Amino acid sequence: MEAVLSPWVTQLKAKTNLPVLIQWGDNPAPGSGLRLGEFSQPKVVIQVRKASAIPLLLSPSLDSLGEAYVEGQIDVTGSVDDVLDIAHRLAEAGSKTEGRLSRMVRRFTHTKNTDREDIQYHYDVSNAFYQVWLDPAMVYSCAYFENGDETLAEAQTKKIDHILTKVQLQPGQRLLDIGCGWGALVMRAASKFGARCLGVTLSQRQFELATERVRQAGLQDRVEIRLQDYRDVQGQFDRITSVGMFEHVGIQHLPGYFSRINELLTDEGWVLNHGITSTDANDGETSHGGGRFIDRYVFPHGELPHIGTVLRTMQEGGLEALDIESLRRHYARTTGLWSQAFEANGEKLKAMVDEKRWRIWRVYLAGSQWAFEHDEVSLYQVLCRKAGRPARGLPWSRRWMYAR
Repeated sequence: MEAVLSPWVTQLKAKTNLPVLIQWGDNPAPGSGLRLGEFSQPKVVIQVRKASAIPLLLSPSLDSLGEAYVEGQIDVTGSVDDVLDIAHRLAEAGSKTEGRLSRMVRRFTHTKNTDREDIQYHYDVSNAFYQVWLDPAMVYSCAYFENGDETLAEAQTKKIDHILTKVQLQPGQRLLDIGCGWGALVMRAASKFGARCLGVTLSQRQFELATERVRQAGLQDRVEIRLQDYRDVQGQFDRITSVGMFEHVGIQHLPGYFSRINELLTDEGWVLNHGITSTDANDGETSHGGGRFIDRYVFPHGELPHIGTVLRTMQEGGLEALDIESLRRHYARTTGLWSQAFEANGEKLKAMVDEKRWRIWRVYLAGSQWAFEHDEVSLYQVLCRKAGRPARGLPWSRRWMYAR
């Protein structure tokens, strides 16, 4: 093992100085192994458990390092922050894949069947699993920290209210929530804003729990949850929201996605699309193989468009953008709080899923915080309406969004 790794370590140390110790064997002596830098105490210890990890270490990328970890080929000791920092520095120093200025662009085929399978893979782990590290309302999207000192639960409620206030939701209006999750937004829209709501999801587990939550809240007369593809929804809606869903649509399908929303919208209706975006102007994946890891283990066939692509395809779909707000800092904090909760409940979560799934979600949550913090990905809320409408129907200022 040492003979194979030593030349790589020497080459790597010439480029960077990492506080990392690499060990192997069942019971390595304390401090033994290969050092990737000069330090008194390592911040991260990589324990090589299987020889199959060696090729993945010799050509490190976020994809290969993530694979080695989730497949149990290596164990990693250290704080989550240190581990993520070291992984990115290793990838930058040793990877031959694309960097931040040249990010890979891939496209996938999307059908109703593949979209349903992909959604169920990610969301149907178990409701109990998500309940451990999400807020009590189980809102699985970027929160809104109006002041920066809110709890996660407070910030998620503020996010929902921020969205419903932006679209000027009025009592009696009909609202469609595409990708309704566990029902938090439609329940809030009905109980606080007096709307009549339809929420659709492709996740069986979300459908079951959201339906039960609506029943427990006594909102069956105002809220309906369906296990249904948004493309199969019929009718007209005064307001449409899509929160954390359009990442699954596929960039080539975005004009059709926005066109379908346009068809479902009344002439005077408003739409809010809330979703993760690429920070690469060419719609490239996150750098150093991060996108490949996410596609393989977390969100199969997910595609992130740049905000410029979002606005262009909205217009192609017949929608006019009225307001655009970046919440990147908010998602860095949200994913950070999710990651903290995941770490604090590690043993409980390990008992709920197999170890590989636990490792995947651990890397995904911590890695997401890093990506939002370091401008690898972003999050935008875009408010829009049907294109071609008279200007006189628009508000003069943005003050209504913040009125309480």
